[in-house]
Amino acid sequence: MKVVIVGGVAGGASCAARLRRLDEKAEIVMVERGPYVSYANCGLPYHISGVIPKESSLLVSNVQTFRVMFGIDARINCEAISIDPKMKTVDLRNVTTGEVTTESYDKLVLSPGARSVRPPLPGIDLPGIFEVRTVPDARTIREWIEKGTSFLAGMYNYSGIQFVKPARRAVVIGGGFIGLETAENLIHAGFEVTLVEMLDQLLAPLDREFARLVEEHMKRHGLHLALGDGVAGFKQLDDGALEVLTKSGKTHPADLVILALGVRPDTTLAQAAGLDVGEHGGIRVNGHMRTSDPDIFAVGDAVEVRDFVTGEWSLVALAGPANRQGRIAADVIAGREANFRGTQGTSIIGLFGGAAAWTGVSEKTLRRLGDEDYEKIYFFPNSHAGYYPGATPVAMKVIFRQSDGRLLGAQALGEDGPAVDKRISGLAMAIQMGATVYDLEEAELCYAPQFGSAKDPVNFAGMIAADVLRGDMPLAHWDHIKGALLLDVRSPVELVVEKVPGAINIPLGELRGRLGELPRDREIFLICRSAQRAYYATRILLQNGFKARNLSGGMLSRTLFAAKAHGGRKASHSTEGATSTVA
Repeated sequence: MKVVIVGGVAGGASCAARLRRLDEKAEIVMVERGPYVSYANCGLPYHISGVIPKESSLLVSNVQTFRVMFGIDARINCEAISIDPKMKTVDLRNVTTGEVTTESYDKLVLSPGARSVRPPLPGIDLPGIFEVRTVPDARTIREWIEKGTSFLAGMYNYSGIQFVKPARRAVVIGGGFIGLETAENLIHAGFEVTLVEMLDQLLAPLDREFARLVEEHMKRHGLHLALGDGVAGFKQLDDGALEVLTKSGKTHPADLVILALGVRPDTTLAQAAGLDVGEHGGIRVNGHMRTSDPDIFAVGDAVEVRDFVTGEWSLVALAGPANRQGRIAADVIAGREANFRGTQGTSIIGLFGGAAAWTGVSEKTLRRLGDEDYEKIYFFPNSHAGYYPGATPVAMKVIFRQSDGRLLGAQALGEDGPAVDKRISGLAMAIQMGATVYDLEEAELCYAPQFGSAKDPVNFAGMIAADVLRGDMPLAHWDHIKGALLLDVRSPVELVVEKVPGAINIPLGELRGRLGELPRDREIFLICRSAQRAYYATRILLQNGFKARNLSGGMLSRTLFAAKAHGGRKASHSTEGATSTVA
């Protein structure tokens, strides 16, 4: 059997190595149009700033390794230019010499990846405007930073009377993974950085209220944000510096511009070969990673796959799924039973020591689909035991089915990146296994005070959600409290710092003795700082014949909704219409 694999990096390289381990006799040819057969493109932003100092550290494997260790005919600078499915051949062009050769195949695997979005904007090809997609891209950016324009070239050539070094300016266009990671690393490299994003939030997979927390975190570390504004074009000034022009008419000066507008599946070969392409523009495959041609497989960023939670077709350009897809394609080619379960989009991004992570479906996706069978909880557990030094809060949102408690999605943010990673990774596995919030209650997880708590945040998620579903803690949210009767059970000294206009204040310790002050014909919404004391108060009221609801996440989640409504500005809108009138 002869297998030709088009593309290396994650999907193609993992497919080639796995196939060799399963079939020692197969003839395997792997071609990569770039100069590196397998590299860590996720590390490119960190190489730009020097956090990863050596370019060689990014090279996962090389041609020699594949040839010697695996007996694979690996070729770099070799581009597949056409496929003949009937003849089962693929034409290959040597990028260096231009020579074209033809290879036959029994099975063909396409792993062409995705291409950076590069719209035909005025001035987009000016010097100083870069993408961050490949190792050569990162190398070129580093060289530009070191040499660059005449302005940048003189940065380190000052006479003795020049004491202030002028700031270097960068504009990053796009608020996804690459945009944010590159922005952070340019700040580390000494640049003043402005990020321009056409959407009204960073990190589109996050629900908007959590994206606002990310935005505030980035601003605290010096990033200037221009959200809700698309790029209109670029201009070069006489000194070689650039100007980024936006659709709103604003101008952002720059000595360096990074395009991080996202990627589109590279389906050129597939479409020319007549393979089915889906509604999102990716190669359509089944669970075996087979395309519409049974002898052609496709993996990685170029394919459309099913969303594990919603069942919708989706595009997910992530290294983890690409590696698994490559392995599954190899298993199927070798005659084994294997099936890709779909993707949850599980992701994490590190930002100035903190992290944002998510898995499964977001609330805005459920709303888009018209799916109303869900509930959500907000809570803010410590990253580890509070009595152990260094504990910091982790903001968490967990979404689950109202009907049966099945876990649907989760989002987390915190200054302690490993703590965020640990919880979302655990919840991601739970989603894949079809777990419910009741399963999370009983999950047995690692505990030592420097790593977590006896009741881990994953357990807390299950306990809180199960209380909601069992009716022990009826829930409310800050964006649905207009006209509500609010009862704040914090101590008076806490109200000096922050309070909700119109709310009654009865401290939790006094509540049992002051029940007569509360109406029994109205629903009472309970507030405290994090919703824990409000939960205790809710139980007291419910068992004394009152109608009560706990405001999920307490005052901490109120901050989320105030930011959501006002883009981070202090707001009282979320409590408009709240009343303390005792009827």
